[in-house]
Amino acid sequence: MNRPHYILLPASPLFIAFSLVCAFMLNLLPWGHWVGTPDFVALVLVFWGIHQPRKVGIGLAFTMGLLMDVHEATLLGENALAYTLLSYLAIMIHRRVLWFPIMTQALHVFPLLLLTQAIQAVVRVIVSGRFPGWLNFLDSVVAMILWPVITMLLLAPQRRAVDKDHTRPI
Repeated sequence: MNRPHYILLPASPLFIAFSLVCAFMLNLLPWGHWVGTPDFVALVLVFWGIHQPRKVGIGLAFTMGLLMDVHEATLLGENALAYTLLSYLAIMIHRRVLWFPIMTQALHVFPLLLLTQAIQAVVRVIVSGRFPGWLNFLDSVVAMILWPVITMLLLAPQRRAVDKDHTRPI
């Protein structure tokens, strides 16, 4: 409990939109069907659902899910359903998760991401009758490993000083 607690600046809506667009662009890259490639949109939605639940909610998650459905040419609503449930659960546990260190936060986020993939797999099995395979769930493990990096990147603009002080080292 000796780690410093920062008072963060409010998150800019433009930065939130920029991070979601960047996550969507990362999902558009052709590496999306490789084993172990995380769903960056889901990861960023969970992050903002935990850190800014009033700015990024279920409606935005549904919209991003529809965009991912169109991109992946899957059943319309598959990702939307998964992202909506993911966002709801992230908002539901956001107060509890923020008290933990980053690595423990990653362990709390892991079941949410795993549940998202399980919902997508169940929908695919119902629609096509084919199971995507157990290696498909490796994406959630990689996303859990990336959680500290995503946290540091997305919280960086909020940690800057409000007043520029040339005598302060940071």
